[in-house]
Formats: sequence, C-alpha cells, structure tokens
Amino acid sequence: MGFFDFLTEEIAIDLGTANTLIIHNDKVVVDSPSIVARDRMNGKIIAVGKEANMMQGKTHENIKTIRPLKDGVIADFDASEKMINMFIKNIPALKKKIFTPSLKMVICIPSGITEVEMRAVKESAERVNGKEVYLIHEPMAAAIGIGLDIMQPKGNMIVDIGGGTTEIAVIALGGIVCDKSVKIAGDVFTNDIIYYMRTQHNLYVGETTAENIKIQIGAATEDLEIPPEEMSVQGRDLLTGKPKQVQITWREIAKALDKSILRVEDAVMETLSQTPPELAADIYNTGIYLAGGGSMLRGLDKRLSQKTDLPVFIAEDPLRAVVRGTGIALKNIDRYKSILIR
Repeated sequence: MGFFDFLTEEIAIDLGTANTLIIHNDKVVVDSPSIVARDRMNGKIIAVGKEANMMQGKTHENIKTIRPLKDGVIADFDASEKMINMFIKNIPALKKKIFTPSLKMVICIPSGITEVEMRAVKESAERVNGKEVYLIHEPMAAAIGIGLDIMQPKGNMIVDIGGGTTEIAVIALGGIVCDKSVKIAGDVFTNDIIYYMRTQHNLYVGETTAENIKIQIGAATEDLEIPPEEMSVQGRDLLTGKPKQVQITWREIAKALDKSILRVEDAVMETLSQTPPELAADIYNTGIYLAGGGSMLRGLDKRLSQKTDLPVFIAEDPLRAVVRGTGIALKNIDRYKSILIR
C-alpha cells in the first residue's frame, strides 16, 4: 500500500433489507432505510434512505419506490449499487475529499446466501470504488458486536432477527458450527399486521402504517408485564371505501404475529437440536443472544426463553449490533482474517 494509504478510506457496511448502516472512523455515519425512489421517465434516482422512505406508498405513476434488497440479498442490482453509492457519497468526511478515495470495506451478508448472491454484493462494492472488499457472515458480525469473544473454544448462540431474514447460528472457535437462515423476519411481521387489519377490521393499511403499529404496540406474547397503550390506526375502509380509524390493542397484534413467531421458535429449536453436545453444554450456561430490530418486539425474549428453557439476552442497541461487529472486524482485520471472506 504505502504511498496510496492516505487515499484509502476504511468503511464497514451492514447492507440490510430494511436498513443500511455504515461505519467510518468508528462512527455510525449512515443509518438509513434501504430504499430508493426512481423517476420512471428518465430512470434517475431522486431520493434514497429517509427521504425515499417518506414517499413509500404515496407515489404517483412517475415515481417508483424500490427496496433493492429482498430477504437479505440483492434483488435489484442497479438500484442497490446506486443506493450504496449515494450513501457513501453522503459520508461527511468523504465529501470534503478532492479525489474519490479507494475504499477498503467489510460488508456483512446473510449466512444462507448463495455464491451468486455473494458475488452480486462484491461486484456492487467494487463498482463503488471498493479496492479491498471483505465479506463477513451476519451472525458472526452480530456476535462480535454484542461483545462475545468468538475465537474461544466456547459455544455461543446468536439469533439475529432482521428485516428480511432471521439468522440463527451457533458459533465457536471463530466459525459457524450450525446455522439456519429463515425468511421470517420484520417484513413478514409487518405483512401479518396488514393481513390482520384487513381480515379482522376490514381496514386496509399501508406498509408504513403497519410498521408503525409493530413498533408502537407490537408484541410476541399475550402476557406482558408492562403493556403498551392502545393505538388508533387510520386507513381505508374496505366496505365503504371511506378513510376510517380503529382502535387496536397489543393483544391483537400478538395474535396477528403468533404464527410467524412460532416459525422463528421452531427454527431456533431445530438449530439447538443440531448442536454438538459439548457446545449445547456451553449454551446451557451462556444462553441465547438476540440482535437485530426484530429482537425489540415486546416479550419475544420471554417467549423464546419459555420455549427453550434458556436465558435470553437482548443486545444493547440491537439495530446496530451487526454494523458494530463489522466495524470491529474492519479495525482488527488480522485478528479476524479467518472469518472474513475475500
């Protein structure tokens, strides 16, 4: 490297289905929804991130909002590349540079990802000037971000509930011993709520509204210690076609999400049943760690704990656990050489 060192910047990216986060110089500089708005007439991208998110569900025919990532993998190559590019360009410290610096980057990917999907991520990164691109599996990054020492010969179980996928992994000696990636996560929860509102209340709500319901009063179980207030929800009445408002309680949302959460539970149980006995012994002592936005669903930790008879811990700032871990791996690249994929 030598001479070109000062032209190289290091960034860590958590390219998520719902949110993209970027760390530069140990600071989270980008934390935005993974969504772009494109002008249909000329194909130009008119907004990314929070701006584009406000447009979702409110566009006319000349604007289309796209979520370039689906189920944790790149679905729209062109849009995802433009999105990453605009996010990187928006990093304050890189704006001042005269040259576009070449980037050394670590990007995290779901553990159930195929070779082709992996190459799509890499190519996207190389097209935005990534000279050294490393990939890291999401559960690994989450474990590092939670603060576990993953190089020890000790088993740890991570459940990372993101927007598109739920990643469940047992990690020891800097490797994933057994893992499962299920496509039941935040997006599915949101759709469950939309479906519930339609069938139970004859109310048609949009994705943004359903997401708000999930955040404000979403619950994974019907016995919460501190229940949230009930919430008024506006949408379109499917019978009369008029806008209307209904009151809903967290109990209803717990019902709406029950089936999907059962599937997450089953995936956790299945992963536990595939765990080698020595590691199972470790996990009995250490418990399960939850990361990702989905882990903030009220009562989910309690419900998983009842199902598995294990202690369940939620990472602090679970939305950023993965990107924190990615950032740590970037800083100590030599230490984590073995878990990074070139």
